[in-house]
Amino acid sequence: MLQLVLASQARRDAGEFGIWTGYTIPDDRGGWHPLVRRLYDYWLSIARPDRLPGRRDLTPEDIAPLWSHVWMVDVSHDPLRYRYRVCGTEVVRSLGREVTGRWFDEVHPEATANPHARDRLRFTAMTGCPTWRRGPPLWNRHPDQRTIETCIVPLVDDGRRVDKMIGVAIAYDATGRPI
Repeated sequence: MLQLVLASQARRDAGEFGIWTGYTIPDDRGGWHPLVRRLYDYWLSIARPDRLPGRRDLTPEDIAPLWSHVWMVDVSHDPLRYRYRVCGTEVVRSLGREVTGRWFDEVHPEATANPHARDRLRFTAMTGCPTWRRGPPLWNRHPDQRTIETCIVPLVDDGRRVDKMIGVAIAYDATGRPI
């Protein structure tokens, strides 16, 4: 996995990240949904040996099958906030409304109050480390969605600071079937 001085320095500077402190992507990704694994593998493939990938490294056509399940946020660091830049059709359907251009904390006030969700975003934004999670939704979604699988990867255009994050989300019903 990509290891950077940026990540270790940010960990020292940013303090604790709750349950995400020290998190690393699991080596065994065989149980991941194929679309989730595809985003992560693509992100690794566009990373340079000495730095995280930036938005300019991403070719949208390379991940076209993912776009309906993808969201991208711009990261503002002072104060730390996230604004939806792109929100795929399945994500919009799941949320019940279009959120492109809106601030994450205004769209999901319950998520920013939830330390698990808040610390995860902050961990990725401050350390440049990707995260994966499969579990109950951490904010309001369509009621049929009982489990959500997500991977969030950082983008760094200036080589120093995460300025965007891309996430892919796959929802599952009560029987564990992707919906």
